[in-house]
Formats: sequence, C-alpha cells, structure tokens
Amino acid sequence: MSAAKLARPILVSILLAAACSAQSTLQPRIVNLTASDGTVLKASYFAAARPGPGVLLLHQCNQQRKSWDVLAQAMNSVGIHVLTVDYRGFGESGGPRFEKLPPDDEQRIVTETWPGDIDIAFRYLLSQPGVQHDMIGAGGASCGVNNSVQLARRHAELKALMLLSGETNRDGRLFLQATNRLPVFTAAADDDEFGDLTEVMQWLFSISPNSASRFQRYSTGGHGAAMFTPHPELPNLIARWFQAALGGKPDEVPSTNGSRLPPAQVRALEQIDQPGGAGKAAKMLADAREQDPGANIFPEFLVNLLGYEHLRLGDGKGAIAIMQLNVTAYPDSPNVYDSLSDAYLADGQKELARTHAKRALELLARDNRDTEQRRKAIQESAQAKLKQLGDQTTHR
Repeated sequence: MSAAKLARPILVSILLAAACSAQSTLQPRIVNLTASDGTVLKASYFAAARPGPGVLLLHQCNQQRKSWDVLAQAMNSVGIHVLTVDYRGFGESGGPRFEKLPPDDEQRIVTETWPGDIDIAFRYLLSQPGVQHDMIGAGGASCGVNNSVQLARRHAELKALMLLSGETNRDGRLFLQATNRLPVFTAAADDDEFGDLTEVMQWLFSISPNSASRFQRYSTGGHGAAMFTPHPELPNLIARWFQAALGGKPDEVPSTNGSRLPPAQVRALEQIDQPGGAGKAAKMLADAREQDPGANIFPEFLVNLLGYEHLRLGDGKGAIAIMQLNVTAYPDSPNVYDSLSDAYLADGQKELARTHAKRALELLARDNRDTEQRRKAIQESAQAKLKQLGDQTTHR
C-alpha cells in the first residue's frame, strides 16, 4: 500500500476522533436572565444531545458558576441538560459585590432576593426544548445547599437533590425528613476548612427516607466543588446518580461509601432540633451516662451548628441551652466553651461570656485533638471577645 493510501484512513480516524472530542466538550450557551428589579444574572446552559432530565446547579459562596463546568459536562454526557447561574453579586452577574456588603445586607439579599432570582433561573431551565418536566433536579454546594433545599420546598416538580458540603435550616431539615419522594445525594470531605461538614452531610442523608439517597465521604478533598479536582470520579458518580434517580430507576442508583448516623444520634438531634428540646436531650444524655459514664449521644459539631442557628434567629436563651448541653457532653473541648461564650455575649451576660472565653483559652493549651487551623480560629475568637469585654490579659 502506498504512503498516500495509508495516510488517508489514518487522517479520517484522526478527524473522527477530534470531532467526537469536540462534541463531548461542547461549550455552553451563555445566557442573560433578568431579575424582577432589572438586575442581569449571568448563566450557562449546557444542552444535552437529546431530550432528557434538567438540573439547576447553585454554586457555593466562595465560588461562581464556572466551578460547576466539569460536573455539567459529565451530566451532559449521560443526557442531562444543565443550567448554572451566578448569584447576584457574584461572577458575571450584576449587583453590588456580595463580599463587600455589610452582614445585615448580605443576610437580607440571601433570604429576600436570591429566592426570586433562583426561581427565574429555574423557570428558564424548564422553558428549554428537550427538558422533560417530570425529570427535574437541583444541586448546590455550601450556601447552595440551603438554596437548593428551599427551591425544592417551593417547587414540587423537583425530583432529586445533590448537596455538597453545606447545611440547611430547620425548615429544610423537616422538609427532607418528611419528603419520601425526594432522593438526596450528599458528599463532603473530612479536611473541609469550614468544619466537620461530613457530619452535616451524613445527617441530611440519615434523615432522608428515600431508598435512592446516597452519601459519599472522602478523607481529603476540600470544600464543595473543590472535591472534583482530587476526586475526578465524583462528577461521573453524581451524573450517574441523577440519571438513575430522575429516570425512576432506583435499582440503578450507584453505590457510595457513606453510612448513616446511628439511630440514637438521629433521635437525639431530632429532640434538640425541636423548640425547648435541649432539656429533654440533657435527660437523654444523663440516662445514657448512667449506663456508660463516657457515653455521647450526639456529635459536637452538629449540636454547635444548632446552637448558632438559634443565635442567628435571635433565640439567645435557646442557643445558651443547646451550647450548655454541648459543654456537658464535651467538657474538654475548647470550642464548646468559646461557642457558649458567644451565646452569653449575644444575650448580654458579659461576665459569663468572659468566664467561658477564658476557659476556652485554658483548654487550648493542652488541646491535641483539633487541627492547628481550628485551634488558631478558636483562640482568635475567644481573644476578640475578651478584648471587646475590656479584658486586657494576654492568653497564649
């Protein structure tokens, strides 16, 4: 065979391979969405090659929509249409830059403005040709977790949720617990810089009654979408999970490595999550310790999270009760004393705030459980409170 004849099939093969590669990495369509007040929200629409499910992805609050690109492409490859959107104040969307807003303005935009913006993006997804309205999902990371859960509360047509490294509020937790129709996929890494979010994701997985729910846990990987880089299999795992969950094929939902919380811990957390539940949980803890003096019936981080949730809602007394419960359960933890100090300070009990901030610093001197980063954060938090309270003593 001549060189020219040999080169021709090789060239054809190269061109076909290049065409297939280009098709698998098609660029998204950039979209301008207009919010109710005229603010332009920038979005990317990843259209699948055929009619199929649609999924809206909501980014974490230290990122923007492009952090989802690798996941969107993986989902495209299994026939899922994907929309990603920059929150106002993030990425290429309009509005004042979120990180420069005062805390009160941040909270107002998150609770009063973002839901309407997200609903506009959701309606755009539903309007696209080929998106099947009985196969709609959503996903979020970090702050996008609560945004996704609240979206599902507003729109019954959502059939599956993917949640990475984040939390939701009590209304969201009650919704997930009561909604058998909605499977959830959760994932987090133990080295997350924002705390023990593997426990949060495990908790949300544990309260979901749907048999197609899954939890993927990593020892390392970072926060939210950052896990895609060290764990390139995760986007494909999520894509296959959405494909099976939205397709109504629970037998084809891929397996994961995460387990549920022990039932006793779930019951204790449910009790603490109820109004006035900290007192009843304290009785549960005391009863458990009659049998085993070292028993703990709930994770420290999750109870701490519940305490701060009450604090944000203006329930200072409830926050104090929950954080006192954590001190009883974990008396050697510097963090529980620092958190209780925050609750006392918010409630105007300055002397108790000072006492517990000092106790946190005393325990830090012999703390070998927490990471260096966490110890530093606790130290800075306690010292800042003491400075605010006029205590000039130096603690190291």
